[in-house]
Amino acid sequence: MPRAIWKGAISFGLVHIPVALLSATSTQGVDFDWLDKRSMEAVGYKRVNKATGKEVSKENIVKGVAYEKGRYVVLSEEEIRAAHPEATQTIDIFAFVDSQQIPLQNIDRPYYLAPDRRGEKVYALLREALSGTHKVALAYVVLHTRQHLAALMPLESALVLVMLRWPDEVRSLASLELGQAVTQPKLAKSELDMAKRLIRDMSADWQPDAYVDSFQDRIMALVERKAKAGKIEEVERVEGEEERRSADVIDLTELLKRSLAGKPASKPKSKGSTARKPAAKTARK
Repeated sequence: MPRAIWKGAISFGLVHIPVALLSATSTQGVDFDWLDKRSMEAVGYKRVNKATGKEVSKENIVKGVAYEKGRYVVLSEEEIRAAHPEATQTIDIFAFVDSQQIPLQNIDRPYYLAPDRRGEKVYALLREALSGTHKVALAYVVLHTRQHLAALMPLESALVLVMLRWPDEVRSLASLELGQAVTQPKLAKSELDMAKRLIRDMSADWQPDAYVDSFQDRIMALVERKAKAGKIEEVERVEGEEERRSADVIDLTELLKRSLAGKPASKPKSKGSTARKPAAKTARK
């Protein structure tokens, strides 16, 4: 099983389900590193003043948010850290909705969730409950100091956490300014029938093994040929590992009864919580 990138718990009502978060995707594209052709040493990115072209030392760099054109508000590292949402180590469910209600353009990145620390039974219980009601759970989760909106949904025997883009990050379809020729087209029945027939003739089953990145295959084949011909350079690379904390959570199925009985449950965070999001974004610059 791939290494977990986060450990915590799913929280709804008074129930906590211990889970481990694993990436559901992998980057398979070709990774081109910058090298100094004279020494084959790695070349990094310089901090350069865009106006003067001169390199700027780290101690002379501050972080600012554009307030107006040409005017910035400078924020200290302490102010930015204070604006970060609290890392609760929980996936806080606040509502259940029909999956069809989530706009396609809001979907960002999927992650797999695996049960952790004897949480198998409650994990399966939530998965089956979601499948039986045809619902997905909306939740808040904090990863790497940034708060995310997410959808928790069943997938076969597992649970998947899909990160969603915040609504204000998604442009409206109205921005396309589509004319009447598109929104109210005048199509002949024969044209539509032929288009539908073409779709039927080209219909096929989903075959993931048949879909490949031809550019990556060509590049890697070229790399393999040059390596076998002895055209290869040794470059030392040092990589660090990030420590990740895990939450101390409790798995109690009995809490379902108490949740249904009206005990305190997880509630949607106030708008004040999402209002802190821009400051969190600024910290990533």
